Amino acid sequence: MTDGTNPRGMRKGLTRYGDEGFSLFLRKAFIKAMGYSDDALERPIIGIADTGSDYNACHASVPRLVAAVKRGVMLAGGLPMAFPTISLHESFSHPTSMFLRNLMAMDTEEMVRAQPMDAVVLIGGCDKTIPAQLMAAASADVPALVLPTGPMMTGHWRGERLGACTDCRRFWGMYRAGELDDEEIEDVNDRLAPTAGTCMVMGTASTMACMTEALGMMLPGGATIPAVHADRERFAERTGRRAVEIAAEDLRPERIMTRDAFHNALVTLQAIGGSTNGLVHITAVARRLGIGIDLEEFDSIGRRVPVLVDLKPSGDHYMEHLHDAGGLNAVLRELRSELRTEAFTVSGRTLGENIEIGDRVPGQTVVRTRSDPIHPSGGMAVLRGNLAPGGAVIKHSAASPRLLDHTGRAVVFDSLADLAARVDDPDLDVEPDDVLVLRGAGPKGAPGMPEAGYIPIPKKLAARGVKDMVRLSDARMSGTAFGTIVLHVTPESAIGGPLALVETGDRIRLDAGARRLDLLVPEEEITARRERWTPPPPHPGSERGYLRLFLDTVTQADRGCDFDFMGRPGPSSVRPAPGA
Repeated sequence: MTDGTNPRGMRKGLTRYGDEGFSLFLRKAFIKAMGYSDDALERPIIGIADTGSDYNACHASVPRLVAAVKRGVMLAGGLPMAFPTISLHESFSHPTSMFLRNLMAMDTEEMVRAQPMDAVVLIGGCDKTIPAQLMAAASADVPALVLPTGPMMTGHWRGERLGACTDCRRFWGMYRAGELDDEEIEDVNDRLAPTAGTCMVMGTASTMACMTEALGMMLPGGATIPAVHADRERFAERTGRRAVEIAAEDLRPERIMTRDAFHNALVTLQAIGGSTNGLVHITAVARRLGIGIDLEEFDSIGRRVPVLVDLKPSGDHYMEHLHDAGGLNAVLRELRSELRTEAFTVSGRTLGENIEIGDRVPGQTVVRTRSDPIHPSGGMAVLRGNLAPGGAVIKHSAASPRLLDHTGRAVVFDSLADLAARVDDPDLDVEPDDVLVLRGAGPKGAPGMPEAGYIPIPKKLAARGVKDMVRLSDARMSGTAFGTIVLHVTPESAIGGPLALVETGDRIRLDAGARRLDLLVPEEEITARRERWTPPPPHPGSERGYLRLFLDTVTQADRGCDFDFMGRPGPSSVRPAPGA
């Protein structure tokens, strides 16, 4: 399985003892301790990244998926080798899973590099796992396919269908407003996540699965299959079979993840009403390949491409309904004129060819036509202005229309701790028309840019029936959340961005239609405040370890929050297709 210059299988990436023959001899001796025969060890090796964890309900089905991939690999004549990597779950990652995404990417990349494999199947699901694996695949450049764990099924409470985690936030808001008591909220808690799998709304996990299919890095049809369906395991088996084929073809990620492929992912992100996190993650993946994501072009796509998927939090349905309606293929068919359909995919076909052979479900109502969209423009808009010279993002498809053109008085929280201490204080000076501002929650400030942008409505206003307010921060927000919320304000406050200069009582103008976010304070006053500004004190423990690496090298949101040394130099931006 080697031509002398391109070693394969067990001969690939030998441990350096100074004698390659001995290195192979020793490697085979130890692997034979696990019962492998010489015949098995001569086969192409397919690595399987096992991200199962007792902390990760989104990945509870991973053992079954690993078994199914192994079956597919062996049916195709390969040797499957599962190996563990870091596993991240959104609710079990302190201080935030985004802080650890880059660590998982590095771990996955180095394990793919270090261990002999001719191709790798990357099993991910929860929010930051597929982004980390795509980043790793881009950097390692070993033939790779992504296998999502799939969304969970919905639950029910008192006759109402429940979906984590959009309904987690909705019911928690009702509880904070006094509309539910302690016993009722606990009963809801029991029913929000009834099966294994990722959130069953268009949160970050489902967003990234759909974007990855559009990107061409998974087999067609895989983004929407529920985690507990038998089809998910059959899809895993097909993925294992295809992994053996792409190993023989040497079909590397760099051939798949081109500028055209990233364009297709961005079009998909707008059309599905996807998570704002998707923009940060795809930017990080593209940067690993020297491709820049042009925020203005992304906004331009959003002006042309409407939201077509009637799915929470932008609509009414859930991922199982999107799957029954034909999956992502139903969306891509409506988007053909916006897509670069000649982009090649891991299936061995172009995206256009995948669309042609995909499922068609007559009469389905989950995916709308472009003439009858859920929202007339894409899910997201990119804002600029003196508060966000590097850009900010709003998911206007999940916002209150009346607040998308709004001027209000700033009520400023200096940190997550300050927010927690004061937001529910009965004496807090706040009214429904005010603008809630959170700073110190960006990549360096938090650290890790947590999903704190969904600033809770102050309890005393929630009790008065207030459901939404304009909120802005340098943080992120869960894709499952809703509200008029401005995120990723860049540069962040911790490095002296304009957000650091806002004071309670200032007037802030949001004009989503004009793509503007402005602090209505005279320029001379802004200059004076900047001269008085001092950086925040160092985070405890920041003198060593991963925290030091993160703080020293993490980039801002517009560059993907990856480490600055992980990208290729001189990125070229994703640009419009000819005639678009």
